[in-house]
Amino acid sequence: MISFNEHTNLSYALTGKATSHQTEGWEEHIHVLKVITEKFLPHLHMSELEEECFSKVLPKVVTMFDSLVEEITNQVGRLSSQNTELRSFLRNILQVAVQVLEVLSAFVRHVSSLEESLALNIIHTLPSCILQVLRTTFQHCKESEVVYSGRLSLVGDLLQAMFKEAYSLQKGLMELVERISLDNTPSEEHISDIITVIHNLLDICSVISNLDITLHANTWKFIIKQSVKYASLVEERLRHGDITSCLCDDLVTSFQSCLELAEQVRQAGAQQLANSSDYKLFQRTTKMCRFFANTLVHYIKEFKAFLSKSCSRFHQLYLQTVSKFPPSLLAPMLPSPLAEELSGAVLVPMDALLTQLLPLRSFAEAALKSSQQLSPETELAHCLLLVSVLGRLSSQPEEALQLWFDGSHFPEDTPRLPLFQALFQSFCRCSVERRVPVLLPGVMLRGQAQGNVSLHHHVCVNLCFCVAALSPKHLPLLERSLLEALLQPDTQTALLATDVWCFMARFGTAELCLHHVLFIAHLVRQCGEGCYQLSHLGVLLRRMLFFMTPAHQMELVERFLPSKWENLSVWRHILLRALSADARQRVQTDIITLTDSTVSQWQQAGYKLGQLDNVNTALFSLLMVVRGESSEAQCASSAQRIVSELWARMCPDQVLLHPTIQCTVRLLLSMSAVLVKSMDPQALCQALECVGALVSQKCPYDLVFAALDFLASLGKVFIPQESQSQVFTRLSGVFRAVLAERSWLLHQHALEAFAHFVEATNHEEVISQSLSSEETKNTVVNFLSKTINTQEKMETRLQRLRLETLVLEQHNDRLEAVEETAQESAVGDDYDNSTGASEPNLKRARQETSIDEEYQRYLQTADSALKALQMLAEGPDTTPHPPPQWVTSRLQDLVTLITQISKVRPP
Repeated sequence: MISFNEHTNLSYALTGKATSHQTEGWEEHIHVLKVITEKFLPHLHMSELEEECFSKVLPKVVTMFDSLVEEITNQVGRLSSQNTELRSFLRNILQVAVQVLEVLSAFVRHVSSLEESLALNIIHTLPSCILQVLRTTFQHCKESEVVYSGRLSLVGDLLQAMFKEAYSLQKGLMELVERISLDNTPSEEHISDIITVIHNLLDICSVISNLDITLHANTWKFIIKQSVKYASLVEERLRHGDITSCLCDDLVTSFQSCLELAEQVRQAGAQQLANSSDYKLFQRTTKMCRFFANTLVHYIKEFKAFLSKSCSRFHQLYLQTVSKFPPSLLAPMLPSPLAEELSGAVLVPMDALLTQLLPLRSFAEAALKSSQQLSPETELAHCLLLVSVLGRLSSQPEEALQLWFDGSHFPEDTPRLPLFQALFQSFCRCSVERRVPVLLPGVMLRGQAQGNVSLHHHVCVNLCFCVAALSPKHLPLLERSLLEALLQPDTQTALLATDVWCFMARFGTAELCLHHVLFIAHLVRQCGEGCYQLSHLGVLLRRMLFFMTPAHQMELVERFLPSKWENLSVWRHILLRALSADARQRVQTDIITLTDSTVSQWQQAGYKLGQLDNVNTALFSLLMVVRGESSEAQCASSAQRIVSELWARMCPDQVLLHPTIQCTVRLLLSMSAVLVKSMDPQALCQALECVGALVSQKCPYDLVFAALDFLASLGKVFIPQESQSQVFTRLSGVFRAVLAERSWLLHQHALEAFAHFVEATNHEEVISQSLSSEETKNTVVNFLSKTINTQEKMETRLQRLRLETLVLEQHNDRLEAVEETAQESAVGDDYDNSTGASEPNLKRARQETSIDEEYQRYLQTADSALKALQMLAEGPDTTPHPPPQWVTSRLQDLVTLITQISKVRPP
């Protein structure tokens, strides 16, 4: 038996040798360790292990091992197959490193063989020192390709042996630590030891992630198991952010590997799928994805109270993963079996992850951030996340409902939008996905799965489900979000708000519907003619009338009398068939009477241009009456008379000079398209003469569109023999002019109008006279037969849609800026015109745009413009169209300007 003094001498000898770099000394170091392990360690009592051996020997072993690795790093640069002496030297060092690991394994096996119950205080130094050696070992193995730089084959067998021994050592250490159980009142040192083991293994996890799948998974299992086992003791001191961040990174890395392997399998073909080595590797990697995802969900479930700082990372993780699956436009095309496996491994745990995160304020703040800075690739995933949250809230407690529905209220709160508002904004940003369109699975209906539906349909259905279960206390915020979405420039977002609002009207009480209709009608009346929100409000008003009771419709008529001038802007947006018989008759009579009176006053005043605005206002409402399917014969006759009288006063030369007259002609064309069957030939000729003159002189697009609707309606009319020559000449002339248009927008509308005319007309000579050129004839034939000459590639289409989206966003920004300026001017005018007012009317302060946002906006505009120039130069048919010399010169000027901007420095 070795005495304590002898042991001390041996440990001192170990220290002295470990600082030497002489080759012949390493064997003596190992000999000393083996003597301690074989001769001294077995004779120590369990209570003496830490104080007599581990605390004195193991720190010196760590120092020795570090010196070994450092020596390798210093000498490996000169390693080559010709330098046999250095090769032998480095191989000896690696062999010594392997033996050190074997000795440490012997330490672990000895402690594990003890039958007494283990406590941390008897092995205090053992876990931390061994984990330091393991980290150094794994790091060296991971960096071996770089460290040995092509000379790996000279030492590969020893590196493999070193990794294998380290693998076994870590496995034995984790089994040993699992046997340890703390007392009911553990000391601070014991708690610190457990935390040290968990954190050291966490550091090792980041090293071994690409070395061995099984070791990586088992290490994570141990970390989570120990964290949960001692949760009440260590939860406040664990590095929760680092643990969850590493889990997220490992999940993303495995997920990316799965996508790459799946692409390799797809390219190789699915004939030998079951026997493919890539497929088997894909399955193993998919299992790791499932493991990391489920582990993350489990950890969040246990420690969610300590993960507030990690919620932003969880939000990004959800977007990163979901954006790689259909219906995302960037989702890779995977074979069906692989897609199903990967979906089950990732998307299913992501749903569970979302359920765990719902009650967390920090996650709600991350998902409902007022200024989301998302990439275009993750916009759809964020929208689907909010929809998923919407579907889960019905089962949540009131605190969670307030967290998501109410938004932030106090200045000290992190800004947080109400869920409804955030969802509408997210939907608005998915412009490309709405226009492709992407398709999502429909909901179950009467026990049967529905087919794929659009994003609009998907969001609308889920919103309506939520509205049906919504508590009355949250209705004001819903109404506010619906109104905000309705009044912003994006039309499809406004239509989504309209759909949900209509559902709320049908689902709610008749009194609520009446209240909403009166409110909307008031807003319509307040909107100016050029206000872009007017069309959105008009659509909602038109649809809401269908849900009103007859008594409430009459109340609306009494509140907004059609016989009063200021109310005509309301009634021009309604459909007569939505009204009850009494309300319809009242509205028709009042509008016809008022329009007739207005036109008569204009005639008596000598057709003054200044009074034509009043005529146009009345004609807008008259158009609504004319379009009514149940209009009375007397009303139709009166409308026809008014239209014929006004056509006689229209002069094409004046139309092009005055926008007010253009508006009148547009209204007359729209009414003539409806009344065409009852119009007399003289009025038709006058209308055609005016249209021909306008088209030949390049009138505004809105006039051309109205003219095309009128031309299409002429197919339903039989022209009397005595008028045919005059009408046919003018009609075919106009068709020839519009079909020859080079503007794709006008050309498309012209083809549609001509197709409608061809389908209905009996006058085939007009068709032949209109198709004078062979090019026009071929174009019309291809359109009628639905022949597609060229098919746009998906990549090209997506690029085009993204460029169009930038243009639309800039247009919408301009609309909102103009509207905001107009509102500010109105407030200023109210103040200037007020009498005795010492202060302006109270108004919500406008949030100033930051410098960063200004830079971002202008750079986005420049980027969009340059991409458009690039597409123009490359040509739509992939044939380059080099720009003229003056364009090249301008581009050089821009380069100079960009250089000057980049050189600007702060004063």
